[in-house]
Amino acid sequence: METKDRILTRAAALFLRNGIKSVSMDDIAVDLGMSKKTLYKTFASKDEIVLAVMTDHLCKAQGECAHFAEVSADAVREMLDISAWADKEFSNVHPSIFYDLRKYHPDAWALFSTHKSTFILDQITRNLRRGIAEGLFRSDLDVEVLARLNLAQIELTFNPDLYPPTQFSPVRVNKVFDEHFLLGVATLKGHRLFNKYQHITEEE
Repeated sequence: METKDRILTRAAALFLRNGIKSVSMDDIAVDLGMSKKTLYKTFASKDEIVLAVMTDHLCKAQGECAHFAEVSADAVREMLDISAWADKEFSNVHPSIFYDLRKYHPDAWALFSTHKSTFILDQITRNLRRGIAEGLFRSDLDVEVLARLNLAQIELTFNPDLYPPTQFSPVRVNKVFDEHFLLGVATLKGHRLFNKYQHITEEE
């Protein structure tokens, strides 16, 4: 593995485990068993590392989400698959990640914000329109409003004022958000399909 890739892989792991603010260039160098001189020769600052980590992460995330949209049998399955993938991602994320990005790393935050307002919003919108076409989501949905509501839930999941991390894990919050949203947009047909996929039996 090239030096740059090694740095990004280990730095990402440290950021996810400890939060971004609490990880210094010294910490990254020590974790890698690398001299600070070598580290600074590759990346001039921690800010550069954070931006590179974010760029790499978003590229991989886009590939994963596009894959689910392509292979999922229907819109309900697609939403459930992406939700399960997000749960896996969030299970390893320090609760201060979004706060640290917004406050201390504006370039990386701007990159993430652009990713949200373009790629993620488009994926949500496409999924809702797909579900309507398949008869699984209600035909009277205001897609533009609901897509942005679903988008906003990403940051709400990590909002420490609403969901203190000592009481609420991101995975728990995200799961509730996604199921609530999906059942809110589903037709009876979509609801039945949700129950089938989740192995839920309920009286109608």
